[in-house]
Amino acid sequence: MGLEEQAGSGQLAGQLLIAMPALDTGVFAHAVIYLCAHGPEGALGLIVNQPAPPQRFDDVLQQLQVAPLPPARRIGVCLGGPVETGRGFVLHSADWTGEGSLIVDEHMALTGSLDVLKALAGGGGPARGLLALGYAGWGPGQLDREMQENAWLSAPAPLDLVFDADHPTKWRRALASLRVDPALLSPTAGHA
Repeated sequence: MGLEEQAGSGQLAGQLLIAMPALDTGVFAHAVIYLCAHGPEGALGLIVNQPAPPQRFDDVLQQLQVAPLPPARRIGVCLGGPVETGRGFVLHSADWTGEGSLIVDEHMALTGSLDVLKALAGGGGPARGLLALGYAGWGPGQLDREMQENAWLSAPAPLDLVFDADHPTKWRRALASLRVDPALLSPTAGHA
């Protein structure tokens, strides 16, 4: 799913997906995903609570030959998902857009071009941002089926939760925003 200038997204775009305890292994265990697009053709989101420890923003800029180094501004780097892990996407506040930016909603945008990295390195760009390496993607109807199977909860996406660096607590805080106690969630998916 490529980035487009207009979102054309469904009702879940701009929301958080919170992994249920049944998703207890792999990249989606305790994942909090910001959903950037959702529609008949599929869905695209970025995991926002898995920092990329060996990858620092400066390292990414150096690999891509984006100047200046050191940059005037830095943003956090996360493992955005298991698809196209060698590709970077900047989830950012909608106060800045560049060529090919996907406008998610009035608060957020997603940019996959070097324009946003150049702007940030030079001291400009969006007020808030997060660089995600890779993304989470779903084919047509796949996310809807997973939602019906209780693999995910959806919740509003407060910008402070999306962009802060307190990654270990994001899953619990996202659940708390729904007034859900993780201790009361069943580790097996199903229907009542």
